Amino acid sequence: MNSASEAGSRADLTTLYKGLFLAAVAAFVLVPLVATALGGFKSLGELRTNPFGLPQVWEWSNYGDILWSARYWQLLGNSMVIAIFSVILTLIVASMAAFVFAHITFFGSRMLMSYITMGLLFPASTAILPLFIKVRDLGLLDTYFGVVLPQVAFSLAMSILLLRRFFKDLPEELLEAALVDGCSYLNFFRYVTLPLSRPILATVGTIAFVHSWNAYLLPLVMLNTDSLYPWPLGIMVYQGEYSAEWHLILAFITLTILPTIILFLFAQKHIVAGLTAGAVKG
Repeated sequence: MNSASEAGSRADLTTLYKGLFLAAVAAFVLVPLVATALGGFKSLGELRTNPFGLPQVWEWSNYGDILWSARYWQLLGNSMVIAIFSVILTLIVASMAAFVFAHITFFGSRMLMSYITMGLLFPASTAILPLFIKVRDLGLLDTYFGVVLPQVAFSLAMSILLLRRFFKDLPEELLEAALVDGCSYLNFFRYVTLPLSRPILATVGTIAFVHSWNAYLLPLVMLNTDSLYPWPLGIMVYQGEYSAEWHLILAFITLTILPTIILFLFAQKHIVAGLTAGAVKG
């Protein structure tokens, strides 16, 4: 009885510690988001004197003026177009490459996979000048694809790693049976692998969407036309030469991060399933 009670008390303490740790992490994430949302309801003067408390006077017009402005929806539409194209191209290219690396052995496959993995070591900012020159030579400056293609290129390394791990964990008997029945690799990839890989596809798609949605440097370098700017560049509207309207900036940020939050809430089950797939064997 004593050993059972001690084990129970230890389990309770472990649960308590886990709960406290998760509560601390949640507070660390939620406090800036809540402060940002509340800051959008304040005037500029109150924001400076009371940055974290509740607004004394709720300035609903801060959000209303942004929502009713055509500029906001233009920025949001540009970001959506760039993000959707980035997600589609990333999923198409990364899934096909990951399938090849997972199921087909060829000369130099390991070396090529290692070369692709090296892409994780270099952020886009380290190659911004060569990227600009290449995009210019392709005639894609000041176009959506001038931003989309570099974003896809720098998303491929992580996407291929995640997809390859998931594809390798699928039962090999499925592929063997399909090949015996005369099914080609392409048909097996299309009709078997992809339908079984919805969790990891949702995970990779969400990561690519958030990365593209929040990108600032690439659009800043590749786009010159104001009508093509995504939302991170639209913040400059509220920044003057000597001051910034921080209350409007906070309201603008709150409204523009809502799509990513909504996307994550809808896809969180698939994201967790995709990231944990293959973590436990047996």
